[in-house]
Amino acid sequence: MKLKTGDTLILATHNQGKLEEIQTLLSPYGLNINSSGNLGIEEPEETENTFEGNALLKAKYTAVKTGQISLADDSGLVVPALDGMPGIYSARWAGPERNFAVAREKVNTLLEDKPRNAYFLCVLAITWPDGSSKVFEGQSHGEIVWPTRGEGGFGYDSMFVPSGDTRTYAQMTKIEKAQSSHRAKAFKLFQETLLDVY
Repeated sequence: MKLKTGDTLILATHNQGKLEEIQTLLSPYGLNINSSGNLGIEEPEETENTFEGNALLKAKYTAVKTGQISLADDSGLVVPALDGMPGIYSARWAGPERNFAVAREKVNTLLEDKPRNAYFLCVLAITWPDGSSKVFEGQSHGEIVWPTRGEGGFGYDSMFVPSGDTRTYAQMTKIEKAQSSHRAKAFKLFQETLLDVY
């Protein structure tokens, strides 16, 4: 089941940074994009224990609420030295105010002198109004740096340097980040599968 120019796609997110990044990735395809946040649809409680489970939960919930094709992204920072944390709790580490400065500080404090290799993982789930779904995954490996660097990006971007680069994601332009990020890799699979031009 392909997406085509003119289709409406509802992004299941209230995160403005994530919305803008996904809009950039989808801008060449002529889709009508809106978000659950803009539509005033509350976010469902993320009760699953995997990225895939939470992405599917959000996509299905939004598809039911809107009657439209829905795309959800569940992503986070995985630090092996912290037993995979913050992982699926990446946003929750920032607290109800979404203060990622607190979350970044927590990661750095817990790491101390432990190995700083880490990776971002993104799972995209798309659900059609009939309930059918597809899932795509991307990863971006690198290392945690401190102090943070850069003013762009969002979340943990300013403390993560992807392999093969010397800059954090927060020091890159949106286009530069979109060429190599975990979300970009998941989107490449999404585009190859569901979009006629890529």
